[in-house]
Amino acid sequence: MPMESDNRPPMVIDVRNLEPPEPMVRTMEALDQLARSEKLLVLLPREPYPLYRALELNGFTWKSERRTDGTVEVLIQHQAP
Repeated sequence: MPMESDNRPPMVIDVRNLEPPEPMVRTMEALDQLARSEKLLVLLPREPYPLYRALELNGFTWKSERRTDGTVEVLIQHQAP
């Protein structure tokens, strides 16, 4: 059965212009509000290795992609039950 969110765009937060630790703080706050059927797209200035570990520990999956301008896009969702 497909997830409801498959047809809805992800929630997007752009933290490229923030100083650490704000990108991590804002991302984790957004994830606290994320429904199981939703996805979160985070735009970052660099590869967020500490975030990947936090996502793993908190039951999320992600896919990251680097844009030609250097921005790293991380698409996050809850792990399937």
